[in-house]
Amino acid sequence: MIGVDEALALVLDLAPAPQAEVVPLDAAAGRWLVQDARSRMTQPPFDAAAMDGYAVRAGDGAGPLTLVGQSAAGAGWPGVLAPGQAVRIFTGASVPQGADRVVMQEHVRRDGDRIILETTVEKPHIRPRGNDFSENDRVAAGRRLDAADIGLLAAMNLPAVTVARAPRVAVLAGGDELVRPGDTPAAGQIISSNDLAVAALARAVGGATTILPLARDTEDSLRTAFAAAAGHDVIVTIGGASVGDHDLVSRVAAAMGIERAFHRIAMRPGKPLMAGRLGSSAMLGLPGNPVSAMVCAILFLQPLLRAMQGDPNPAPRLRHARLGCPLPPEGDRQHYLRATRTEDERGTVITPFADQDSARLRLMAEADSLLVRPAGDPAREAGAPVRFIPLRH
Repeated sequence: MIGVDEALALVLDLAPAPQAEVVPLDAAAGRWLVQDARSRMTQPPFDAAAMDGYAVRAGDGAGPLTLVGQSAAGAGWPGVLAPGQAVRIFTGASVPQGADRVVMQEHVRRDGDRIILETTVEKPHIRPRGNDFSENDRVAAGRRLDAADIGLLAAMNLPAVTVARAPRVAVLAGGDELVRPGDTPAAGQIISSNDLAVAALARAVGGATTILPLARDTEDSLRTAFAAAAGHDVIVTIGGASVGDHDLVSRVAAAMGIERAFHRIAMRPGKPLMAGRLGSSAMLGLPGNPVSAMVCAILFLQPLLRAMQGDPNPAPRLRHARLGCPLPPEGDRQHYLRATRTEDERGTVITPFADQDSARLRLMAEADSLLVRPAGDPAREAGAPVRFIPLRH
């Protein structure tokens, strides 16, 4: 068996370079930018009023000043402001040439076309041209675009961007005991949930998933399933053999020419994990226990998919907390415990569930964190520093 860090490095070695595609901006949220996006314009494109008021010349003092026009958004005043003149102006409108201040309307007394400023001590209230960004400024590649990024790119007048193509992920669950949700299981059968959960985890980080038909516990059925998975960037198998976790999957994959990176890992839950390359596809063989499959998908599948899209730091992000209860010494495998966290005046407190049965999906659904305990970790008292992976924010 190998350690978690070594296994993750081997899995990430399976990731090819991102494949670029151009997508419309309204389809780019959640995608990884793989080519710098450069602005096609300057924003604001002119000196703009930061609020409603009057555009004036600072040298004119308090006035009185004569109103000579109005500047509104999309309909600026075209003249040049002369000494003793003012222009009524609204937020976002262009500041007339010659003006260097916008006085808030609350600080102005107006009588017809004449105004007097009640104060001359305030900010200019002008957003200078290019205050936000300038033509050819860039949004650098290597980031997953969120709503704020989309707004910025739209303001830069970019109708499309170059992003990583979504990795195509085939998810294959197998076993004679499995039936689909909604079907009526016969005696000895259970509902297949792992493939849906793993596919959801893949989609959460940008994968384009295909859930394949359930494979039976025969080599012919598995060969048919692997043929259906051909052409995907990643093939994920889950369980699928009554004679032992992954024995049949491993045998069929070997017969099909898999270049195995490793098989079995010193962690729990999730010891029977396999990774390698099958043809042009990366392959991960996940355990059949529900929690084991999900934890392995979080630790290995999601980082692999992030790396395939250009994430420079694809590994799970570890955070620090204090332990909420005492724990006994850890065994010889790195342990990922389902846990919940709270906040107090000193920071984050994390408490694992007493029951860590890897078949209990309800506890996985109730957990918001995975508490990470290294192999051989000594007994810990409540309040001890620990690390965790957030499952929910």
